[in-house]
Amino acid sequence: MKLGLFLMPLHRPDSFHADTYDEDLKLMEVADGLGYDEAWIGEHFTLPWENMPSPELFIARALGVAPNMKFGTGVSLLHFHHPAHVALRIAQLDHMARGRLYFGIGSGAGPADMDMFRIDADKGPIHDRMMEAIDVIQKFWAGKPFQHKGAYYDTGIPEPSGDSLFNYHMTPFQTPHPPIAVAGSSPGSGTLSIVGEKGWIPLSSCFLHEKHLPSHREVVMNGASKAGIPAPRAEWRISREIYVAEDGDQARKEAVEGPMGQFFTDYWIPLLGNGNALEGLKIDPDMATEDITPEYMLENVWIVGDPDECAARLRKLHEDVGGFGTLLALCHDWGDLTPKWHRSLELLSKQVMPALSDLDIC
Repeated sequence: MKLGLFLMPLHRPDSFHADTYDEDLKLMEVADGLGYDEAWIGEHFTLPWENMPSPELFIARALGVAPNMKFGTGVSLLHFHHPAHVALRIAQLDHMARGRLYFGIGSGAGPADMDMFRIDADKGPIHDRMMEAIDVIQKFWAGKPFQHKGAYYDTGIPEPSGDSLFNYHMTPFQTPHPPIAVAGSSPGSGTLSIVGEKGWIPLSSCFLHEKHLPSHREVVMNGASKAGIPAPRAEWRISREIYVAEDGDQARKEAVEGPMGQFFTDYWIPLLGNGNALEGLKIDPDMATEDITPEYMLENVWIVGDPDECAARLRKLHEDVGGFGTLLALCHDWGDLTPKWHRSLELLSKQVMPALSDLDIC
């Protein structure tokens, strides 16, 4: 099993942006030094707690402080961008990364995003807009002339003009392009069917009780079966909130009373409670939503404890879902407790993961 990070990021709205980017870049440097394999960087426009409107800019800077890790957009919200622009930016970034790049895509949207970009939901599902966009992006990456006139986009690469000063030229470093990933955040996420059909990478959100995770694998497998292609478990990424300390009781206290618990109470519950997203966290569908507390998360969803306890929880997770390839630890702004957060990352890498080296991910 490999180890990575998922950085939304998470900072309190009153934080100074420049400081938060420096903190997150330092986190990338620390993780790289600890042997973490990858980091996925979110994209959000009107969520003050998640101040990352351009993961590409952050990744471009992070490549320099973390020379070994791979980076992925986690995820690029394609319906808010023109596909030609995305194709060019990601192709350039792939060259800057010399192939240390994944391209994660998604169709999430808040009401303020939709209003700001003037996206008319009545014109069709956002998912359909995303799928048309990624199809067009891949055509740009192929670098050959094409014309596309779809439901949402009218674009293409013109035939060569004969004047070499003005021709399309930007194709990715990787062949045929950076690996594409799609995130699933609901039980049985139908979005992941296309992952199986296309041979893409599935990303399972941390906002799901582990009992729902096998449904993600089932959807991916069904899509792969339809396309007649394999869906190796080694490509499956699962994100979890994790905190490790030398003393398990201290770890649990710091998780509930510290940033993990505070962010969950102050941000996640109000945000996820706007829809039905909290349903995916319930161990019992009949339980009351108000019973989803930091204490409940500690007991049922989060992975918190000393190295042996966390290794046991992760081993059980691996067995319950049938195996997966990469664990992505969700990142928080830990404020004054940042040294303990960095120590947690060290314990996870140096003590927890070696205890799981026997796990089969085929």
